[in-house]
Amino acid sequence: MACVISGLPESIIAAACARSGQRVLHVDSRNYYGGNWASFSFSGLLSWIKENQQNTDLSDECEDWRKLILENEEAIPLSSKDKTIQHVEDFCFDDQDSAEGVEEAGALPKLPVFGAPAAKGVSVGSEESPAEEGVSPGSEESPAAEIPVPESAEQALGTEPERAEPGDGAEPGDGAEPAPGSGTSPSTDSAESAPEPGTTEAAPSESAAQEPKKITYSQIVREGRRFNIDLVSKLLYSRGLLIDLLIKSNVSRYAEFKNATRVLAFREGKVEQVPCSRADVFNSRQLTMVEKRMLMKFLTFCLDYEQHPEEYQDYESSTFAQFLQTRKLTPSLQHFILHSIAMVSETESSTLEGLQATKKFLQCLGRYGNTPFLFPLYGQGEIPQCFCRLCAVFGGIYCLRHSVRCLVLDTASGRCKAIVDQFGQRISAKYFIVEDSYLSESTCTNVCYRQISRAVLITDQSVLNTDSEQQVSILTVPPLESGKAAVCVIELCSSTMTCMKDTYLVHLTCPSTKTAREDLEPVVQKLFNLNTEKETENEELEKPKVLWAVYFNMRDSSGVEKNSYAGLPSNVYVCSGPDPALGNDCAVKQAETIFREMFPTEEFCPPAPNPEDIIYDEDEVEPEESGLSNSAETKPESSAEESSSGADAAVTKEE
Repeated sequence: MACVISGLPESIIAAACARSGQRVLHVDSRNYYGGNWASFSFSGLLSWIKENQQNTDLSDECEDWRKLILENEEAIPLSSKDKTIQHVEDFCFDDQDSAEGVEEAGALPKLPVFGAPAAKGVSVGSEESPAEEGVSPGSEESPAAEIPVPESAEQALGTEPERAEPGDGAEPGDGAEPAPGSGTSPSTDSAESAPEPGTTEAAPSESAAQEPKKITYSQIVREGRRFNIDLVSKLLYSRGLLIDLLIKSNVSRYAEFKNATRVLAFREGKVEQVPCSRADVFNSRQLTMVEKRMLMKFLTFCLDYEQHPEEYQDYESSTFAQFLQTRKLTPSLQHFILHSIAMVSETESSTLEGLQATKKFLQCLGRYGNTPFLFPLYGQGEIPQCFCRLCAVFGGIYCLRHSVRCLVLDTASGRCKAIVDQFGQRISAKYFIVEDSYLSESTCTNVCYRQISRAVLITDQSVLNTDSEQQVSILTVPPLESGKAAVCVIELCSSTMTCMKDTYLVHLTCPSTKTAREDLEPVVQKLFNLNTEKETENEELEKPKVLWAVYFNMRDSSGVEKNSYAGLPSNVYVCSGPDPALGNDCAVKQAETIFREMFPTEEFCPPAPNPEDIIYDEDEVEPEESGLSNSAETKPESSAEESSSGADAAVTKEE
């Protein structure tokens, strides 16, 4: 199987194929993993911005590869230019001249780059210890396979939100560099490490009332390696498809997660915290006793609404907002449920869609903490790399900075038989996975794309200050005017390993109606202080100050049917880019659907064996206890079933 680009769906498919015994070649013209799912350091993001603002084609336009196409073959050219990112605008709200000559701390000497500007998409280990940032240190005694917490222990986890999932601590950024908390550092048992998140929260609470520290642009540049900035902003539902897949496949051993600590609401011009769990509801001072009973009664109904169709069947053709008005809920409760729990559209979502979303939210509560969401340390870009690592462990081959010129179609059979790369090599395979952005305009003539508006901000304080500075928050801002979509805001603190100390990384996302700046800047102005002048109103001074911002539009190719693409053979499968939804269910469903079409008898992503369970041949020497050098030696033997299916997708090279 040949896979072109390394986004999340493609990475999951590649890992599943390699795990089932197939031979996989994964090529990507970019010099980083993840495609539009990637994460960047601050300097890497600046390079990415510059590359997309220049809008130049860096590939070689020479078409000598056409000479390699035989008489009974036809070429399907692939696009040499990524057109999925548009309207990129970045702004600095500090003196940029002060950053001239400032070098990134800990940066390696720049190496010659082949074909494109350097844009490192790998996360870098922090010099601060994991304990200082509130991250659970990795330990071999706390394997990631234990993620599904028993129901009896879920309430205990709710009191320890900072330690959502104690994985093995390996950072899936770059295999050549051990991550903080990996097996190369002294491991601590779970009994010793459990109290650490609680103790790390004490220090910020003492200084929360103090004024935020002055952060300059030169400091951001100098500490740029502490940033891991995602191109796509998502959270993981604790009982969502991606978490289930990470657990089932044992890929969770390659990552660590932090629990989202609070759900916020924007109402009447103010940001306030939404009570989620039963304990939060009854401890809330925002709600009256009557409202608490009304809310608990409605949420209990939502958990098993299918058993009471008489309660909602008369409103199936109504919107969820209209249905809430019939439930005798106060306006504040309706707002909380619609925008912060169900998180659905006020004007477009039906009653059933709202009930389903509310039930999903409630079912995910309590598994790892007091909210339904998890966030991967070092950013969402780690998840594709985790699956790339699993694929590589089982023999997958990865080639970055390696572009593909065309697909080779056998006119007799109507199937794709090979690809031609930038060096003129023909690489044969039985199946081909291509990301939508690689298809040419002629192939996508009949495709109608949507757009996603994105903004990333670096701010000096949280949108809602509390005793603890280390908060991971999600906020849905209702449409500020008719015709606009609600904006999802995710605020990340430094303990997520995505930003430097004393700063916050804020992601804003919504379906596009105009350019990203036109869609999102009104919301930014409501929540943050954009003024660079010293003289500002008191109301603006209370808001977090934006230090740096970038806006861009990203193509949304989710939901496009395969028959919409012109002239694609049946053994070429197209994966979409990121979708605007908060979770990752779309990518997981797409990956599983494609895998089952290719190999209907194979299991999708079966569990990978633990290193201690691997049985070696007599001639092999068991590798050392730890170290990166053993990765090639720990490849498990294929079972008889895997071996029998591995030959029919062999990848070969032709002269």
